[in-house]
Order: sequence, then structure tokens, then C-alpha cells
Amino acid sequence: MPLSGLSLNTLRAFEAAARHLNFTRAAEDLCVTQAAVSHQVKALEAHLGRALFRRNARGLVLTDEGAQLAPVVQDAFGRIERSLDALRQGGPAELLTVGVVGTFAMGFLLERLADFRACHPRIELRLLTNNNKVDLAGEGLDLAIRFGDGAWRSVEADVLLPAPMTPLCSPAVAAQLRQPEDLARHALLRSYRGEDWQTWLRAAGVARLVARGPVFDASALMVQAALLGEGVALAPPCMFRRELLQGRLVQPFALEVDVGAYWLTRLLTRPPSPAMVAFRAWLLGQCGHG
Repeated sequence: MPLSGLSLNTLRAFEAAARHLNFTRAAEDLCVTQAAVSHQVKALEAHLGRALFRRNARGLVLTDEGAQLAPVVQDAFGRIERSLDALRQGGPAELLTVGVVGTFAMGFLLERLADFRACHPRIELRLLTNNNKVDLAGEGLDLAIRFGDGAWRSVEADVLLPAPMTPLCSPAVAAQLRQPEDLARHALLRSYRGEDWQTWLRAAGVARLVARGPVFDASALMVQAALLGEGVALAPPCMFRRELLQGRLVQPFALEVDVGAYWLTRLLTRPPSPAMVAFRAWLLGQCGHG
């Protein structure tokens, strides 16, 4: 049956009746009479040649055909209302897709997202976490937050936060670490950046100690293992302030080594959209660069 034979009032009456399963409450919702709702529903049933409601001892219930139609109509009206709201508020929401290394997402970004939403309610943010291996073009990312030295080809890179590394572990393990040489008795948990441990060990004067232990593809997961007493992780304490303040995680040595920082990156071939510009300005401000 063509839609030309239906009115929006007919579909709205059906949607309200299906939602309330009561013609009287549907009428109150639509500010019309109960008879008007009943008339519109009967008109829709006649148009389709199918009953959409039936009565039982408890009142109205949807038939199989009504149950099939109701969510479709409800979704359609929901889309219309959201589009109208967007137009009233100055245009449709802009989707922004940001890739972010998991440690930064958990240790810095997530707790600040409410502020971003409040500042930019028209930007719909989609976050894709990764282990720092990013393909901006291949993954369809507008921006990516990654860890490193900032020397990536074909990208614009803004430094966000320094993130010096140091050993982190559980209190029980920390009690056994008096000096860096004591690390030889424990598993040294490693991430995809396997060379970082040797950098720290050289700076600590124990270059002959070779890091051995489980390898994780994400630093956040590595630190979770350290929290469980599985060994000592090398990670940026600035991303685990909550766990350090709670005493669940301990930094046994003061020495920290600079092996990189967190950066916000964009392909040079990708013109910045208004949402990209807004997110960049907000994030730089959150990191103390605004």
C-alpha cells in the first residue's frame, strides 16, 4: 500500500496507542479525544487490511502485525524529532572519530568527556582505542592521540602531555625493592615498547640487567597485571594517579626517564573540520596549553 493514503496523524495515533496500549492515555498524550485515536487506528487497519490491536481481559495488546510495525513507526518519529531538535539548536550534530591509545583514554580522557559534551553538545564523539598502532586513513579517523616522539610522517602533531616512565608495582612487590638491582628477582612486565625497560635500567645504573617477563599489547593491561602482583610494570605515573593515590599502585623509585609524550595527530591531507578544530582546542586546554 502506498504511504500517500496515510496521514502523519494516523501514524502518530498508532504510535501512541502502541506505546501506551491504551486509547485513553494515547489520546491524553496527543491532546485529542479517545474517539479520534480509535478512528485513526481503525483507518490504518483498514488501509493495511490487518488488525493491529486486539483486546483481552487486561486491555489492549498488539497483534503480530502491530508488534512488527510499532518499532518501525516509533523509530521513524524519533528520527524526525531528533532532526527537528538539531535544526532548532543550529544544525545537525557533527560526528568526530578519534583514535586514542588506551592508557591515555583511561588515565586522562574519560574523566573529562563530560566537560567536552557540555562545551560542544552538537559534536557526537566516537572513540576508538588502540595500542598506539594507528592508521589514520585506513581506520577513517579524524584525529588520533598517540604516544611517541612526534616525528610521524605526513601528520600534524600537537604535543599534549609529557609522560616519563618509571617502575610501578603492587605494595607487596614494592616492599621487596630497596634498590634497582632488586628488580632482577621480579618479572619485568613489558609492553609493545620493549626498549623502554633497557632505557630506564641504563639510567638507573643496572644496564646489565635484562628485562624478562610477559609482554602485553597495551600498557593499561600491563599495569593491571602489576596491580595483581604479577611483576613490575614500566609506565607513566601521570596516567595512573588514581591508583597511586589509593595506594593500590606504588612507585618504588624516584627515577623517571623521558621516552616520549602524548600527541594529538591529524593527517596533513585531511582538512580540519569545525569539530576537529573544537576538539583540538578543548584538548590542548585540558592539557594546559590553552
